[in-house]
Amino acid sequence: MNVEALLAKRVRDLRKAHGHTLDDLAEASGVSRSTISLIERQEISPTAVVLNKLAHALGVSMATLFAEEAASDAQQPLARRAEQQTWRDPATGYLRRHVSPVGFVSPLELVEVSFPPGESVTFDGVTRLAVTHQQVWVLEGEMAISVGEKVWHLKAGDCLAMVLDQQIVFRNPGRKPARYALALTTVSTTQRTTK
Repeated sequence: MNVEALLAKRVRDLRKAHGHTLDDLAEASGVSRSTISLIERQEISPTAVVLNKLAHALGVSMATLFAEEAASDAQQPLARRAEQQTWRDPATGYLRRHVSPVGFVSPLELVEVSFPPGESVTFDGVTRLAVTHQQVWVLEGEMAISVGEKVWHLKAGDCLAMVLDQQIVFRNPGRKPARYALALTTVSTTQRTTK
């Protein structure tokens, strides 16, 4: 399944699983009803910012929107690079590779990002039904990452841990593409309150 078809299916399926109409999801996410409808019909390619808003409203991580269901009951623990799904943000040109094996049940998701020089993307922190912890490990180049009011300047080898509960800005201040790995784990707020 291509990435646009997958995103369309995941947004539609998650919306319906939560019992949301298009209007409900539009109100919860701040994304217009028409935009959500166009995404679900594969008529537009959503930006990272739009996907993040939808993920927040659906109570999932953005990585979850890219996660395919396992094709069979047998989970495959290996994801070959040639089979890993990639997606390019139409607004910034950043390239996202979903590294984790598809359908393998794990509390951890791995993503690789190649971020163009001079570009930035802002993810607004919105209350969600889950708490996502993320670590950013810069492999090449440099990144400036703002978490709320704090700005962190990362170079190759640096790793920054954060909770995705406030505005986060990713910016490549350099003249070369940056490449970094993201490790994410999500805990539903209901799981946290029942422990």
